[in-house]
Amino acid sequence: MTLFGAFRRTCSDARTLVLRLRLAAVPSTSSHASAAIVADHASRTFHVPVREPGLRASLRAMVRRTTREVRAVQDVSFTIEPGEVVGFLGPNGAGKTTTLKLLSGLLHPTTGHLRVLGQVPQERDHDLLRRIALVMGNRQQLHWDIPAQDSFEMLRAIYDVPLDRFRASVAQLSDLLMLDGLLDKPVRQLSLGERMKCELAGSLLHRPEIVFLDEPTLGLDVQAQRRVREFVSDYARTTGATVLLTSHYMADIEALAERVLVIHHGRLQFDGPLRELASRTSDRKLVTLVFDPQSLAARDHHHAAALVDAHGRVVEADGAECVVSVPRTELRERMSALLELPDVIDFTVEDEPIERVMERVFESADPAVGDDDAADPVAAVDASEVEA
Repeated sequence: MTLFGAFRRTCSDARTLVLRLRLAAVPSTSSHASAAIVADHASRTFHVPVREPGLRASLRAMVRRTTREVRAVQDVSFTIEPGEVVGFLGPNGAGKTTTLKLLSGLLHPTTGHLRVLGQVPQERDHDLLRRIALVMGNRQQLHWDIPAQDSFEMLRAIYDVPLDRFRASVAQLSDLLMLDGLLDKPVRQLSLGERMKCELAGSLLHRPEIVFLDEPTLGLDVQAQRRVREFVSDYARTTGATVLLTSHYMADIEALAERVLVIHHGRLQFDGPLRELASRTSDRKLVTLVFDPQSLAARDHHHAAALVDAHGRVVEADGAECVVSVPRTELRERMSALLELPDVIDFTVEDEPIERVMERVFESADPAVGDDDAADPVAAVDASEVEA
């Protein structure tokens, strides 16, 4: 064997070894072979510049840059099956949008692995990009100065959608979203709700199998929110698409998702049915008492609150109505005492709104806790429910 031949064989062996090492580093996906989305201990860390105010600090930062580490997503793992509609909950800055950007390939994970439709999203494979969509309520892809229909034509070329399929998609989406008369107007002339519906249509023209929705109803009025929710529900049902939805409007989550993921301080805190989250974090009932309009309690909400304060936690006292939160396990005895109060003429009993449950979940976490020891707000609320 010549020296050159030996060198070529050595290089080939080295490449084979590197390839084997890389394959060994990728976790086995056999148990998640059919999953649409897999996150395996994914984390994302940013290095954010830190600069003190003032001219001297600005000059110093030009030659000696100081940064701090921000752990936006920490060790997140979950699996989503094809056809699932999953809600993604968390306060501002919890890591929801960062997670969606990781799953759509806009960001790379610092550690861990992600799989979307069996592929690695950060590789930005064209086949994968044709099968997913990311819709962000505070971002737009439609061009401002031209009609939405013209932007749709550009998207058709980008995604290489056949003309007959494109026309069918536009007709279907226009019908579902009631876009008649909107597609020929410049986007700048559309209202926020009309523009958001056109954005949704544009993102779904290529009929993606996976849809990431980041605050799709942000800033919309109640009627527009309802129409967007109905559209997303119809699209998921008719196409079998997988949907991961973030929203601060709990009505969106309740209407669309049976399963929710809860993220806080970048860590996944809960993964399960929405009703289980509510039952785990809310051991209370809301009792609304209606007082006689002529009574002192109806005229003075401070007096009404003083009457019921011994029997539960006053949530709201306004006019003739007073809303009291009582432990679910003590509802019967608390109700007996409340109904014996003077001038009570009616009452209702209901579960706590999911919005209030989520407020307590996130308020219960200590904001001073460091990233490495982030508190579990779900467990914290469980403990707080021991109190009356």
